[in-house]
Amino acid sequence: MKSCWIVTTGGRTVLEFRDVPVPQAPPGEIVVRVRAAGLNRGEMIAGGVMHGGPAKLGGTEAAGEVHAVGEGVIAVRPGDRVMGRVLGRERGAFAEYAMMEAGQVMPLPAHLAWEQAAAIPVNFLVVYDALFPYGHLKRGEWLLITGASSATGVAAVQAGKFAGARVIGTSGSDEKLARLKVIGLDAGIRTRAADFAAKVRELTGGRGADLAVNCVGGSMFPECMRALGFGGRLATVGYVDGVYRNEIDLQDLHANRHVVFGVSNSRLDAEGRAASVRGFVRDLLPAFNDGRIVPVIDRVFPFDQLPAAKAYMESNAQVGKIVIRVA
Repeated sequence: MKSCWIVTTGGRTVLEFRDVPVPQAPPGEIVVRVRAAGLNRGEMIAGGVMHGGPAKLGGTEAAGEVHAVGEGVIAVRPGDRVMGRVLGRERGAFAEYAMMEAGQVMPLPAHLAWEQAAAIPVNFLVVYDALFPYGHLKRGEWLLITGASSATGVAAVQAGKFAGARVIGTSGSDEKLARLKVIGLDAGIRTRAADFAAKVRELTGGRGADLAVNCVGGSMFPECMRALGFGGRLATVGYVDGVYRNEIDLQDLHANRHVVFGVSNSRLDAEGRAASVRGFVRDLLPAFNDGRIVPVIDRVFPFDQLPAAKAYMESNAQVGKIVIRVA
């Protein structure tokens, strides 16, 4: 089958097409006939937690039909329409067939196209963890999102509005902020710099953000902390800026009872990953089933144009998700 690998060379990642055997379903897993796959910036970062190593079969989420099931899998059968994360060094969605842990398999909302379904698993599961079990977002609270036009940022806007929050987002583009307001952004701050805390306090009547989701990285960390109100929480979901370290004001953290946490699946075991999926299916998937949340697709590229899709992602022109049509 055709597949596409992410290869680290000279400190950067490149894509390499390879012909490999169709995978067989091991116990507790399934093989999916991939129809569409989502593109995620994190797995393209050389040395990042989603990539690492010299080469990896690319693609961390897929939508398609169940092709085969391994021993012990009873929840799905061949022909079922499913979506889910594709995790692990020997797994990848940039292929005509992909292996998926049974605990990652989710039913595909009936009215969604393959491309829309492929835009859900990674970003919305990350956002679910950041906003709900860890972020404890409540109706009426203020949610701040840096890099709000990214795929994760857009998912956070949509999930935050579903939860009844008031959402503030940062972006360097007025056009992007205008597009985000169509899907629920309450207030936009046009900036690419770490200079938004004062504006957040102005917008919130001096209160500050109750929860901040940092989609950018370390360069925004101190300013996100300054933007938090009393009891505020800060979720770090990525570091696309390549800045992995910054200072923290312990007096401010202590006095204001701030909570700082990260959201990553890199060290979760299979049960931990499955538990996250179960929570998402229970709490957030119904909003996709009835149309309250519709994934935002920026562009769809055919499989053989994956390098062009990667280049487009790296141009930072997108609002929402970039998807690959595999079949």
